[in-house]
Amino acid sequence: MNLTVATGRGAINRQTDTETLNQWIIEGIRDKKGKNIVMLDLRHLDDAPTDFFVICEGDSNVHVKSIADGVYSRVKEELFSTPLHTEGSMNARWVLMDYFNTVVHVFYPETRMFYELENLWSDAKVTEFADI
Repeated sequence: MNLTVATGRGAINRQTDTETLNQWIIEGIRDKKGKNIVMLDLRHLDDAPTDFFVICEGDSNVHVKSIADGVYSRVKEELFSTPLHTEGSMNARWVLMDYFNTVVHVFYPETRMFYELENLWSDAKVTEFADI
């Protein structure tokens, strides 16, 4: 089945463009030296709120905010798309960016350990990305 998703600039092919979106999200994280990057593939889980989670962390509140800004800029620049919703930018201990099929979580390390999203969604298929 070939689904399309509406964005600010028109409809995009869901499967191909979700993969492309995820690649640019990872590049945006790496541009700002985000750490411990993982992608959870939730597509096979019936109760999942989205298809993918991309999770990473920064060393400080400023670094967390910088990573989130880097993802926003990179995806907007490359795909002309912006998140449907963003939360947590004010205190920058956990910034969530909702791109509909992919939700990006940028954590402060202690906040990431507290919420343990990887354990909560332990049935997901996990892809780890090396730090740059």
